[in-house]
Amino acid sequence: MPVSPMLQELLSAERITILVEPGDRATVLEAAARLLADPPPGHTGALATRTIGDSLRSREQLASTAIGHGVAIPHARISSIDESRGAFLRLTQPVDFAAADGERVDLVFALVVPEHYIQQHLQQLADLAAHFADPAFRADLRDAANVDQLRRRLLAGPSLHARG
Repeated sequence: MPVSPMLQELLSAERITILVEPGDRATVLEAAARLLADPPPGHTGALATRTIGDSLRSREQLASTAIGHGVAIPHARISSIDESRGAFLRLTQPVDFAAADGERVDLVFALVVPEHYIQQHLQQLADLAAHFADPAFRADLRDAANVDQLRRRLLAGPSLHARG
């Protein structure tokens, strides 16, 4: 499956990382909040990590954001931002996200969207879920030898994941 332009717009290289000691779900959400608090290139002013972390934790308390196959998409709507942004974390040790399939999570795509992005939020979640439903896409991310290779795989043009 090709990487969508939406995915490329949400991510920047600085918000893609490999988390070596993920600890537990709360630690992963906190790491995601730190990545998401940094403004994307070309923007000024950072969001408070605490605000984002609180929002991600609140959403996670409603129901697990694990979608199966070792993937979670924690997400929240935030009133103080004007465009969506994402962060990707590959965990070296899988973490329990209370997934319905019982599988521990090692691929995390965290997403924050503006409060008023109701339909866009749902579309972005659907697009992300479609990408992560692809076993080859997940394998490519898990097989990346280092963070630079992981960043290239996530930010590459549409031909990288195309299957003929």
